[in-house]
Amino acid sequence: MLGIGTDLVDIDRFRAVLQRTPGMRDRLFCADERAYADGSGDPARPLAARFAAKEAVLKSLGVGLGAMRFTEIEVIRHEDGRPELVLHGEAADFARQKGANRFLMSMSHTDTLAQAVVVALES
Repeated sequence: MLGIGTDLVDIDRFRAVLQRTPGMRDRLFCADERAYADGSGDPARPLAARFAAKEAVLKSLGVGLGAMRFTEIEVIRHEDGRPELVLHGEAADFARQKGANRFLMSMSHTDTLAQAVVVALES
């Protein structure tokens, strides 16, 4: 195991940020992540959970904001419903350089909070 990261997001506060700064969605989330959220009753909830997962990835790698683009960290959904992290481009290269070749993730949300826990695993 390389590291563990966790993050907790206040959904109402996150919703307010997205409303105040509409371009934030494009800077933080891939097209498929935005489409998935738009198909839910309240897009802020799944987006907040995905944001928490992206922050948790950074923490699991021992780095902070700015180390990689958020759009290069993607949360995908398998047909069976389980989420998975996929890193692209420079984020994938960075993770490999740190020794991480796989991530385990759990994310959840209530009406008010979204949480994610990520474990970065070494080769």
